[in-house]
Formats: sequence, structure tokens, C-alpha cells
Amino acid sequence: MAPHPTLAVLGGGQLGRMLGLAAIPLGVRCRFLDPSPTAGASAVGVLTVGALDDVAAVSATIAGADALTFEWEGVPATSLLPAIDAGIPVAPGVQALRTSQDRGVEKQQFKALGIDTAPYWLIETRSEFDAALRELAGPGILKTCRGGYDGKGQARIANAAQANAAWQQLDGVPLILEGLVAFDRELSVLACRGRDGTTVVWPVTENEHRDGILHTSIVTPATVSDAMQARAHHIAARLMDALEYVGVIAIELFQVGDTLIANEFAPRVHNSGHWTIEGSATSQFENHVRAVLGMPLGSTELRNSVVMFNAIGSLPDRDAVLAVPGAHFHSYDKVPLSGRKVGHITVVDPSTETLQTLRDLLQ
Repeated sequence: MAPHPTLAVLGGGQLGRMLGLAAIPLGVRCRFLDPSPTAGASAVGVLTVGALDDVAAVSATIAGADALTFEWEGVPATSLLPAIDAGIPVAPGVQALRTSQDRGVEKQQFKALGIDTAPYWLIETRSEFDAALRELAGPGILKTCRGGYDGKGQARIANAAQANAAWQQLDGVPLILEGLVAFDRELSVLACRGRDGTTVVWPVTENEHRDGILHTSIVTPATVSDAMQARAHHIAARLMDALEYVGVIAIELFQVGDTLIANEFAPRVHNSGHWTIEGSATSQFENHVRAVLGMPLGSTELRNSVVMFNAIGSLPDRDAVLAVPGAHFHSYDKVPLSGRKVGHITVVDPSTETLQTLRDLLQ
């Protein structure tokens, strides 16, 4: 490989930006394709402005690249084909991307691997929906099979009126009805697999969502038992091996007693792993770059307990955050909008007082 390899990335939002930041110390040059001329990744690499399904724009982005990856599972799978046809390594691969883009296919993949999920029904007609509701006989959530994120493209159902409203809202596309899981807590596991099959896994993360958007991620070894860590790592390894995966993967999980139930996976670096920048020996972003380009993977050892807060809608005062011991401020250089992730704050080895200070700043 060239001393300064080029990595092409489809998508130039905050995840692309952080991939580019991680690539620079490795001597890796990044090119990004994004429809926005103000995409945040433009600060850390060459930006081509164009639609992610524009063949000409994709071809320009990948020309001479050593590998291609993507920052978002909404990238059309067909956009990976020009690189494959040109013999440019693509990671993660088409199979992983396509599986993650359809919640029904995703659930079937989990089931085939013996990984527990919530009960679910695939739905295309109102009669199928009504039959599924009778079998469910309890609260559920109706989701579009494709698209939707951060609480979009879904509706909770607890009674007939909500069922009718959900159907009117989402009818017209393939849907999946899932039974609500009475979970003890929400967890996620992030892992990275290299081209040679070598796999590393980060400590399991405990997550809190608000209005369908990740708000807080906590990593403290004492809060997740060794047995639970091993179960999560096993789930990640099985899925990556089945998909012949390369790169970082994130799997969202529900803990119910001693059981882990898989909710969904993301074939990319993930919001619940942003803590790894300061909290781990090697961040998810650096290991993803390493894996995609065929470099050795780095240690995922936890440096210390760490908490990450998303800044949603607006950023807190930067100087006030930086005055908090152990705190790190990350701006995505995005226009503030309600419900939009515009940055995150990480604090390493936090005290109770430190956490409360940051919560107050993020109100």
C-alpha cells in the first residue's frame, strides 16, 4: 500500500468528519461524497458535492482510491458497485449494507444466527396488520422496513386508536410490527473486524434514549458483568463472521435479565461509540480506517470510566464545558435545528458533581 493511501467515503456528515480526523495521523488522505457543499467532512478531506446515487459523482470520488467505505447505512447499495467493478476494496460489503437497510431482512438474519429478537411480523396489507395485532395481544411498535432513524418512520401502539393512526401514518410501504420489550436497560456493543478476520471488541455501552434519539452513553466496567460482556461479544462475532464483515459494526441490544435481545445493527461507526475517542486506547474511527485499508487493528482497552452526552438541537457554551475536569467538547459544525445532533461532550473518569454540571449545561 502507498505510504499515503486514499480512502473514499460516501457521506460527509459528522461520522465522515470524525473518520477523516482519525485518518490524518495515519497518513491517510480522505475523499468524501456528500450532497451538501457545507458538509462537515470538508474540513478534513476533499469533498465532491453530489448525490450519493450519482454514478458520475461516485466515480470521481473513488478514482485512484485504495478503498471505499461509507458513513451511513442509507447509502444506496448500488453506489458501491463502481468501486467493486474497478477492483477497489469496499468495506463493509454490499451484503452487510443491504441487510441493515431492511428491518425485516435484518431480523431474519438475527434469527438465522440464533440471536434473540423481539417478536415481529412482516406486514404489507391491513389484514396482515390486524392479524399480527391479534397475535401480539399487547403493546408494539410499527416501523417502516426501510428508512427512518432517530425515532422517525415508526409509531407506538397500545390500543385500537393508536393502531389505526399508525397505519394511516405509515401505510404504503413494507412494514414490520415488533412487540415492545420490557427491558432492564439499553446496551450496545461495537466491534471491528479486519480483512484477515482479526476481531476486536470494545466494552459494552449502556445507553439512554430520549424521544428516540440517543442522549447519553455510559461505559463503566462494573455495571456490565463479564458474562454479559461475553454474550454481547459472541453476538457481534457471529454476525460479523456470517456477513464476512470488515470494519466497525454496532449492535443495539436490550438487556432483559440475563438475556440479550438484538434490536438492530449499523454497518458503520456509531453514535454510541463516540466515547472511544477519549475513552479507549484506539477509537472506533481509527480502527475502522485501519480495517478498511488492511492495517493491523488497535487495542480497544478502556482507559477509564467514561460518559458521552449528545448535544441535540444546540451546543452548550464551549468554554463552560472545557472548564469541567475531564470534559472534551466536539462540535460537528452543523446548523442548530430541533432534534438534530450538533455535537457531543465526553467526560473521562467523571464525578457525580461533574456529570450534574454537564447535564445542567446541556439543558
